Amino acid sequence: MADSKRVLLAEPRGYCAGVDRAVETVERALDKYGAPVYVRKEIVHNRHVVETLTERGAVFVGETDDVPEGAIVVFSAHGVSPEVHKTAAERNLKTIDATCPLVTKVHQEAKRFARDDYDILLIGHEGHEEVEGTAGEAPEHIQLVDGPSSVENVSVRDESKVIWLSQTTLSVDETMATVDRLRERFPLLADPPSDDICYATQNRQVAVKAMAPQCELVIVVGSKNSSNSVRLVEVALQNGAGAAYLVDYAREIDPAWLDGVTTVGVTSGASVPEVLVRGVVELLAEHGFGDVSTVNTAEETLTFALPRELRPARTARK
Repeated sequence: MADSKRVLLAEPRGYCAGVDRAVETVERALDKYGAPVYVRKEIVHNRHVVETLTERGAVFVGETDDVPEGAIVVFSAHGVSPEVHKTAAERNLKTIDATCPLVTKVHQEAKRFARDDYDILLIGHEGHEEVEGTAGEAPEHIQLVDGPSSVENVSVRDESKVIWLSQTTLSVDETMATVDRLRERFPLLADPPSDDICYATQNRQVAVKAMAPQCELVIVVGSKNSSNSVRLVEVALQNGAGAAYLVDYAREIDPAWLDGVTTVGVTSGASVPEVLVRGVVELLAEHGFGDVSTVNTAEETLTFALPRELRPARTARK
């Protein structure tokens, strides 16, 4: 008898506290102010979320220059540079900042070490919105280091005053490989005061590492421009999965991927609503993968308060 077909569901997966807060920020802003509410860049890197909010009256724009003077604009979870705040103020825009508090923490670290005249080596992917926002805090002090291969291009003024920071959504292993190379060149390289890789990014990678060796196939639900989702595919392949693919929707799964497979792992990036994962699990069930069990490696309880403008008003005490 053939082995029964099964699905392993990674836990934790999907929405993190920062994404939850950012999406709810746009929803509450639409409730409070009515449409249109403008959003600079994608609020989070997920196609379904952006399309759903667009239907409700959110208008996604590339830059604050694209927002009508005096209108409401929400800044995305990835954060923005001081320059963006400045141009928004010049256009008299009402801003609501949905930057993830963990990204804000990296911005504060960048400002602090720039004030102390450090060379800051920011590990991250060129062109990613989060990197652009963080680098914009102290452009004259920050150099981007995009992976171990770019370490040789780094130059610093004083080798005793160098610190590394990182984009929050990288893979832990990739980041540390870059740090190790940097430390070979700069032995006095200082570590950030606290880990920059976000807890949710790390937790989702740990769950995939635990699951991958048992899977001939891992399906990661997420969008191609979602850094943390793309990393999950890489982590699955590096940790023993036979194959791994990134899909936005269940309909993108090629039935040929399932040929000869008995165990499929399923997870989702930190900006992915659970409804999309359910769609994948239902499609797999139609192909005979009815046995679903969970691989749980952490419990997540963190939540973040909404931006001040959108918190419910406190009732006055009598």
